[in-house]
Amino acid sequence: MLIKDKLSHDTSPRHPPYSPDLAPSDFHLFGPMKKFLAGQHFVRDGEVKSAVCRWLYSQQTDFFEQGILKLVPRWEKCVEKIGDYVEK
Repeated sequence: MLIKDKLSHDTSPRHPPYSPDLAPSDFHLFGPMKKFLAGQHFVRDGEVKSAVCRWLYSQQTDFFEQGILKLVPRWEKCVEKIGDYVEK
């Protein structure tokens, strides 16, 4: 028997399959990366890739850890509000 068959009600959160409020790349990574890339001009795709890689490697380990840790309260808030959650 499947677990979902044992549940008497639907326990899945009510939010779209992809939610930028719950994706660490969107709420934690892209903002600082955008600031780093602001004002730079790239001629080739490879230049952009190199700049992004340099920026990623320059971040301290705790930068990425903080992004993952911020996910927990965001997820809890989303579940608490039954999916009707958007961070402003």
